[in-house]
Amino acid sequence: MKSYLLNLAIGIDQLANALIGGSADETLSARAHRMRAKRHRWWGWTASAIDRLFFWQKDHCFKAHLAELQRAQLPKTYQATTEATPSTTTTKVTP
Repeated sequence: MKSYLLNLAIGIDQLANALIGGSADETLSARAHRMRAKRHRWWGWTASAIDRLFFWQKDHCFKAHLAELQRAQLPKTYQATTEATPSTTTTKVTP
């Protein structure tokens, strides 16, 4: 049940981000940190507000950004493995 609720919360978070023009696969917290790092003033305020909202998680937005970089929200079947798969290999096509 806990994993279901967490997945639901992440999905709602990603939907909120997409509704305001962000990527459908990025959480609002991760976007807030990324934009704060780029010195966007409005996003800096937003990231600070989100960090205060999640007061029990130190550096919430920064950790959310790291989780996005690590693709931590992906189901285990989509996460990178050490074996090459057809979707991870590239083929050079010559005319």
